[in-house]
Amino acid sequence: MLTFLIALLLTFPTDSLALQNDSLSVALDSLSFSADSLALPADGQADSIGMADFPENQQDTCDFADEIRQLSDSLHIRIGKWQQTPLRWIVEEGDVDGVIPSTTPDSVFVRRLNEMNCFIPLSYNSIVRNFMALYSDRRRSSMGEVLGRCNIFMPIFEEVFTRYELPEELKVMAIIESALNPTATSRAGARGMWQFMYSTGKKYGLKIDSFVDERLDVYKSADAAARYLKDAYEVFGDWPLAISSYNCGAGNVQKAIRRSGKRDFWEIYNWLPRETRGYFPAFIGALYITRYYKEHGIVPVTEGELGPIDTIRVTKMLHFQQVEKVAGIPRQTLRVLNPQYRHDIVPGKDGDYVLRVPYAYVNQFIDHEEEIYAWKADSLFNPVALKKLKDGMDGERIIYKVKSGDVLGKIAIRHKCTVAQIKRWNGLKSNNIRIGQKLVIYRGGKK
Repeated sequence: MLTFLIALLLTFPTDSLALQNDSLSVALDSLSFSADSLALPADGQADSIGMADFPENQQDTCDFADEIRQLSDSLHIRIGKWQQTPLRWIVEEGDVDGVIPSTTPDSVFVRRLNEMNCFIPLSYNSIVRNFMALYSDRRRSSMGEVLGRCNIFMPIFEEVFTRYELPEELKVMAIIESALNPTATSRAGARGMWQFMYSTGKKYGLKIDSFVDERLDVYKSADAAARYLKDAYEVFGDWPLAISSYNCGAGNVQKAIRRSGKRDFWEIYNWLPRETRGYFPAFIGALYITRYYKEHGIVPVTEGELGPIDTIRVTKMLHFQQVEKVAGIPRQTLRVLNPQYRHDIVPGKDGDYVLRVPYAYVNQFIDHEEEIYAWKADSLFNPVALKKLKDGMDGERIIYKVKSGDVLGKIAIRHKCTVAQIKRWNGLKSNNIRIGQKLVIYRGGKK
């Protein structure tokens, strides 16, 4: 049921997001990355459970989200009892049906969780066990591919979370959000490895316009995720609650606290949105499998090494086609390394931007830099064509699932378009819509 759509894409960090004055930063000689699939999905879609924005997105129904909801719904009535130090699990009499089969005994799961010595409190019960079994047994082949990407991306996340003095274990949230796919897009419009919605991404300083979407920049999106989690922890003072808020928003967690009168994740569990009930247990499962995958016979899949990369400071308008034709760097490789540039254009004249390229091509770029910028610049950056791109700002296509209480007017206001546009995009002859109906919407109405 869980589908990981793989388009392994990568960007790497500049020094604390600040660009160097020189055209080239120091080569990242020690880093290499896998590109086992350089082809982007045709529709740009990828299943994930990313929410990172909030109440309006709770009906997102991608495959993994459905699985988490089903597990939560079937198990939340009979949570096992536990103690944190050491972990001890007691199954209540008449345990629930639908438990995922596993060849690993509960006692082994508990012992291994204790041995992890995690900074974030890890509980063990029937819900957590199901997610541990999900990753270690049912999704073994998918996890091999994801773990291969962990070797690439986790060092980046560790550096980010360490800089913000946050637990580095938070890095595995990206596994739940996107299966470590930097171009993952949810049906609700959340994008990137950390699945930021438009408004939340803007709130945390990610540039999103007609040329650039920094939600797809691996380093900058991780930096934004770290800042969100730091803010959430300051609000709740509790990591399970802060992690849960990333899925459904701080407001929904606070609402669950008010309704339950408690401040412990498991005690407010039944008051959380359905999708969020499984989010922290899924986090524990992801953390477990990144530590004990060898014990489950899972082998990380890493293929297609492209080697170290370097960053080039771009000060003029630059098109990937110019780089490909003059410097010989395949355009698809440029897209893999720079997924944040929406139309293969780096708008260098509008601010500080970098282009990431394979290190082997750096001298080729330097030697032909002026020629690269000049190649067909007049036609590629025709004012009429550029204006057309700019006019399309915020016009990204999303699939919206109608919820209870929705009317076309409300949906139109939320997505900054008109009722007439929604009807035209979806071939509607009246204003009648039904719960569960999926509507194609172009955010901002730019189509």
